[in-house]
Amino acid sequence: MTIGRSRQGGFLTLSLDAPERRNALSATLVRDLAEALAEAGADPGVRAVVLTHSGNTFCAGADLREPPDPEAFVALLRGIVALPKPVVARVAGHVRAGGLGLLGACDLAAAGEGSTFAFTEVRIGVAPAVISMPLLPRLDPRAAARWYLTGEKFGAAEAAAAGLVTAAGPEVDAVLAPLLDGLRRAAPGALAETKRLLTVKVLDTFDEQAGELIALSARLFTTDEAREGTTAFLERRDAAWVW
Repeated sequence: MTIGRSRQGGFLTLSLDAPERRNALSATLVRDLAEALAEAGADPGVRAVVLTHSGNTFCAGADLREPPDPEAFVALLRGIVALPKPVVARVAGHVRAGGLGLLGACDLAAAGEGSTFAFTEVRIGVAPAVISMPLLPRLDPRAAARWYLTGEKFGAAEAAAAGLVTAAGPEVDAVLAPLLDGLRRAAPGALAETKRLLTVKVLDTFDEQAGELIALSARLFTTDEAREGTTAFLERRDAAWVW
């Protein structure tokens, strides 16, 4: 299994646990995480889910050697948004590309100051297509434009200022603690209904745009630019268009 599990009171912690692959989104990891979340949603003893990671990377984006089916990845993102329990991301490492989709789908997110973020899709010849569904409704538009178009790296404080994460600080668990305490004090039914209010526009975006963005993503990955960008990434060199 690529997902670790631990339980403390009403909090179920799910950990992306493929550090040797930098927790990249492989078909296996996407399937295992979707199954674990479905089980959490059906468990009346789970108040909320904490999504975290082993190793120094939360998620490096798509696994280029074992990529997930785009429809399965979209279903995972939508499943996080629609889960009737809050999902809280705990980030103490690096997040890239599709990993930011996971982060955007979560209801709350805490990040340590050593965390870094980057939308690297344009640098391998594709676009942040399907992950835009949970992200663009929540991100500051100017910040989204900068990070989407340049692929540059940014830190936890910038991520918090733009709405990518809820809060950031020197130590991630100190940032996380008040969020979990608030959830612990909330009534389970009230949490479910409040999450429903907060996510209705994001779910509408999935329902309206998923098919179009899945097709766009699939098309982009077949282009000459994507082939060159992916090869350059795997060979650790600049792509041909870099001058």
